[in-house]
Amino acid sequence: MRKALQYLAFTSTIAVMAGPAAAQQQLNLIVGFGAGGSADSIARIVGNRLGERLGQKVVIENRPGAGANLAAKAVIAAAPDGTTLLVTTAALPINNTLYKNKGFDIADLQAVSIAATTPETLAVSKDSPTKTLKDFIAAKKGLKVNYSSAGVGTGSHIVGEYFFRTIAKIDVAHVPFRSGPDATNAAMGGHVDFVSASLSGVSAQIVSGAMTGIAIATEKRFPAVPMVPTYAENGYPGIVWSSWAGFFAHSKTPAAVVAKQAAAIAEVLKEKDVNDRLLAIGFAPMSGTLADSTVFYKRELEDWGKMVRTLGMSVD
Repeated sequence: MRKALQYLAFTSTIAVMAGPAAAQQQLNLIVGFGAGGSADSIARIVGNRLGERLGQKVVIENRPGAGANLAAKAVIAAAPDGTTLLVTTAALPINNTLYKNKGFDIADLQAVSIAATTPETLAVSKDSPTKTLKDFIAAKKGLKVNYSSAGVGTGSHIVGEYFFRTIAKIDVAHVPFRSGPDATNAAMGGHVDFVSASLSGVSAQIVSGAMTGIAIATEKRFPAVPMVPTYAENGYPGIVWSSWAGFFAHSKTPAAVVAKQAAAIAEVLKEKDVNDRLLAIGFAPMSGTLADSTVFYKRELEDWGKMVRTLGMSVD
């Protein structure tokens, strides 16, 4: 007991002596979605290795709500010293147009790294008579089509609406679900005609043969699901849509700090183990520079904004 008390006294003394310097060694990653989701998974896969490279303890906090707006507000409210980063998805550029009042200014955040992307995918039950998007559209012309996705205002919801209403000219009805697995199960069971989802949400079902992927929004076929044809192969060229997970900092964070973090994340994403773990959940790692991530993010703001405005979507 005496030794235990002496040890506790010793460690407490060290903590007090370290003071503010020790606090600076902690990197807080605030994830805009719940535990177990893709953003959370990537925060943990990348975050653990990032902490080792930066010599910082990484603490991950899940703060879901309002389409990840609550997490964004929390990061903006924190000190702009680089010790607090937001981990979010395409929800950030989507919400910039979708929400009339987000509760924060998008200009107060800057991209540090777009870490990984997962293409948007359309999938049907294995029992569906149509096996390609081209055949699906031909079979559904003039009919009311139901499709599922994980929630209202998500990327998968928006691209489903945008493609079928504005490009394919098919009348569709959206059936939102609380989660990606629920939306996928509805299509797998034939309760809706198809599911619009990021590849990370349907790759396992497609690979196992439980579902048929009828289109993937990539320039070339995706290595994890080579059996799924692109939109271009179905007669709709130029469609490249993806969800992603990225790290964002307060826009007033010192440039040197952001540059260091971006470089460290890029190096983490080049590690084979990290690559393999991301590919296993349907994501393609992106190990670009800070400038690459900034350009990508600005383009996403424009592209998602255009689709949301075209569809006339808004959330008060």
